[in-house]
Amino acid sequence: MDDGDVCVLLPTLEEAETIGDVVRGFREQGLSNVLVVDGASTDGTREAAAEAGARVITQTGRGKGQAVREALSYIEAPYVLMADGDGTYRPEDADAMLEPLCSGAAEHVIGDRFANMAEGAMGRLNRAGNGLINHTFAYVHGRDLGDILSGYRAFTRESAERMALAQDGFGIETELAVECMRRGVSTAVVPIRYEPRAADAETNLRPVRDGAVILLTLYRLARMHNPMFYFGSVGIASMLVGVTVACWVAYEWFVRSVPHEVLALFAASSFLFGMQLVMFGLLSDLIVTLHREQMRRFDRE
Repeated sequence: MDDGDVCVLLPTLEEAETIGDVVRGFREQGLSNVLVVDGASTDGTREAAAEAGARVITQTGRGKGQAVREALSYIEAPYVLMADGDGTYRPEDADAMLEPLCSGAAEHVIGDRFANMAEGAMGRLNRAGNGLINHTFAYVHGRDLGDILSGYRAFTRESAERMALAQDGFGIETELAVECMRRGVSTAVVPIRYEPRAADAETNLRPVRDGAVILLTLYRLARMHNPMFYFGSVGIASMLVGVTVACWVAYEWFVRSVPHEVLALFAASSFLFGMQLVMFGLLSDLIVTLHREQMRRFDRE
């Protein structure tokens, strides 16, 4: 793989303290094509990146996801190595990230931060949230990718162009993982070193708010890959509510002789609504399975 075959993509926002060292680090690894997509920082991020040797553009929208989508229209290299500009990912891991692409073993590579995480690199709340999201993804999509929220990615431009990316914020990593499963993009997981953020560098991540957005994104995207989970989870919850209310209504009637006609009607409606959602989920899952089989046949032909 020649130097011109790889574009290092660095989405940034207010990261003047670290972006220069990050750009120089990748250039020292022989990766001179560095593209910084900046979200209109006011602290001199763009100037620091340009001084270090990066090509810099200011994104027209807001959010990391929008920056990634916009960057793809500027990238001509066949391979993309994406990282953050905060210095938490090591340029020295670039070769390991690109190796599965070079060998043809994968089209998309995820750097697993938990394989070699430095002390203090991630707080307990963030670690717990990451674990919850990773386990949910593995349950919904049937494959454990280790660290779907990792910002250190390597992928072919062709595979990215096949994806329907729409997330604007930090949900982009989740969307990339889901699209890999949905589009049949071969994916590899590589252990990397994850470093603590510099003491004077502020984080753009808000754990509770962004974690909730990511979980909602994961649930919303499940409707195209695992509709049984998407519809069935709500359906089962609705059925449980109906059964619970019905049991209380029955207790009130048989023990205290107190009728609750409205609650009884609500319990029946909730149970029937949930049952319909579960049945719809089963039918949708069957349609998705048949569609995948047809696509595999087309690929073989």
